[in-house]
Amino acid sequence: MLQHWSITMRLLSKKQVREFVLYCPAHIARLEAAGTFPKRIRVGQGRVGWLEHEIQEWIAQKVSERDNPTGS
Repeated sequence: MLQHWSITMRLLSKKQVREFVLYCPAHIARLEAAGTFPKRIRVGQGRVGWLEHEIQEWIAQKVSERDNPTGS
């Protein structure tokens, strides 16, 4: 049975993710390994992508942290 998704899912390439977050691929990989960045999806041999809405949510979280600093 197919599941209906309420979010339009779009995969972003590594280049597109780099344009969104301004990090080099090595730093993105470190953040992923630390569990502080959305995980990539393997879509084929040597090909990965990230869900656009997860990247946007990650950026929104960074904005929220900026606007609502804690411990200051």
